[in-house]
Amino acid sequence: MAIKPAYVKKTGNLLLERYPEAFTTDFEQNKDSVTKLTNVESKGVRNRIAGYVTRKKSGEAAA
Repeated sequence: MAIKPAYVKKTGNLLLERYPEAFTTDFEQNKDSVTKLTNVESKGVRNRIAGYVTRKKSGEAAA
């Protein structure tokens, strides 16, 4: 099953909008936050979302 990039981005942006304090630039912590805040059962999808959120947060910190 292919993971749609639009799904990852939409879910990641929604999580950042609703729970900005739950995410940092640490991928491991973001994986835990995605697990707690969503009902995503697939490890691959969870990791993609956590990676996307981590990149977004890293970009904010650099800017």
